[in-house]
Amino acid sequence: MIRKKLYGVSLAVLAMVTLLIAASSVVTAKDEPSTASAEVKIDNFSFGPQTLTIAPGTTVTWTNRDDIPHSVVSTDGVFKSKVRDTDEKFAYTFSKAGTYPYYCSVHPKMTGKVVVQ
Repeated sequence: MIRKKLYGVSLAVLAMVTLLIAASSVVTAKDEPSTASAEVKIDNFSFGPQTLTIAPGTTVTWTNRDDIPHSVVSTDGVFKSKVRDTDEKFAYTFSKAGTYPYYCSVHPKMTGKVVVQ
């Protein structure tokens, strides 16, 4: 009988300790830098925004909202997507500062630029 009560208390203490540890790891996770992200929409034969300014380490996701296939190709050869149909996405993480002009290889007059600073 005493052993059962002690066992029950031990489980309660263990549960409390587990909750405290989980709570403290949540606080720690908030203190860590989060991965930044940004979006570019492809719609009506244009990239929006046409110029996007971000910090290094940011992941940019392009989403084709047009009914026509498009691609995202860096003029400097840094990144290149396959042709994307409606609602398909392409993402690239920019690690270095600089200016990255790009265009649609299917419609070369469609241009955009990512500025990393």
